[in-house]
Amino acid sequence: MAVTLTSIRLNTKLADEAVRVLGAKSRTEAVHIALEEIVKLNRFKKIMARTGGKLKFAGSDE
Repeated sequence: MAVTLTSIRLNTKLADEAVRVLGAKSRTEAVHIALEEIVKLNRFKKIMARTGGKLKFAGSDE
């Protein structure tokens, strides 16, 4: 994983809440987790839009 030192301004209350909610060890880890989640969500939405929501998932026929 490529890592670059970047300085950003964060809402500290929001960042600290994200640390707790995500179970992260630090604000940096919380930001990484949040970025990964938003990218995954975007990919999922694109797949659902392409397939019209007609994908079959294991256990979905129960």
